[in-house]
Amino acid sequence: MFSRNPFAELSATIPPAVMKTYVVIMIVLVVAGTLFDIVHKGSAKYFFDNWRNSKSKASHQVSSGELVSLAIRTGLVEVLTSSEFCNARRRVAHLLTMYGFLLYVVSTVIMVFGYPTPATPTPAMLPQLWWIGALMACLGGYWFWFFIRVDVAAEGNTPFRVTRADLFILSLLASVTFGLIWAYLQARGSSWTSVVLGLYLIATTVLFGSVPWSKFSHMFFKPAAAFEKRVSEANGSRSNLPPPADKREQFGSARQQPRNY
Repeated sequence: MFSRNPFAELSATIPPAVMKTYVVIMIVLVVAGTLFDIVHKGSAKYFFDNWRNSKSKASHQVSSGELVSLAIRTGLVEVLTSSEFCNARRRVAHLLTMYGFLLYVVSTVIMVFGYPTPATPTPAMLPQLWWIGALMACLGGYWFWFFIRVDVAAEGNTPFRVTRADLFILSLLASVTFGLIWAYLQARGSSWTSVVLGLYLIATTVLFGSVPWSKFSHMFFKPAAAFEKRVSEANGSRSNLPPPADKREQFGSARQQPRNY
C-alpha cells in the first residue's frame, strides 16, 4: 500500500490531464492569493517602508557580501529551523507540520506530472515520501491543535472552538487527513473511495483557494521579515530599541511585581 502511487491508480477514472490541470489551478490560486494579500493588506509596502527607514537610521552601511551572509543565515536559522519559536514543543510541532506538508505537496506534484498512469511505473520511494509527509503533517498539526494552542493549553478553552485564524491549519489537516484515508480506501478497494476523494478535493481546494483569508501567505512573509530584522541589527538601526525582556531583567529594568499593602 505504501509503495503504490494513488494518483496513477486514479487515472483509471479521472484522466491525467484533469489531475494536472487541477494542480496547476491550485498553484495559480496560491500565487494570486498571495499577491492579493500583499496588495490588500499592504504587506509589501510595510516591508519596503521598514527597509527604507532602516537604511535611513543605519549607523553604518552593510556590504553586499554581508547581505548575502545574512540571507543565508536567515534561511538556515529562521526558515529551516524555525528559531523564532522559543517553546520547544511548539517549535517541534511546527517543523513536523512544515516539512511534512512540503514532502506531501512536492511528492504529489512529482507523481501527478511525472508518473500519472500505471504505464509509467512510480519509484517506490515517492509514494512512501507522500505517506511520510502526510503523517508528519498530521502529527504536528493535531499535536498543535489539541495540546499546544495558547487558548487551549494556557487558557483552558475547548480545542473545538474555531475562529477565522484557524482556517489554514484546519484546511491543511482536512486535506492531508482525507488524502490519507482516500489512499487507504483506494488500496482496499472500498466503495467509500469516491466519497472520501470528493472530501479530499474540497478540503484541498479550500486550503489553496483561501490564501487571502488564511495564514497561508505568512510562510512567504516571515522569511522577508526575519531578513529585514537581521539587516537592521547589522546596520545599527535597531540599536535605539529597548533590549528583550530577558536582557532588561539582567540590567534591573524589568517591571516590578505589584506590592501587597
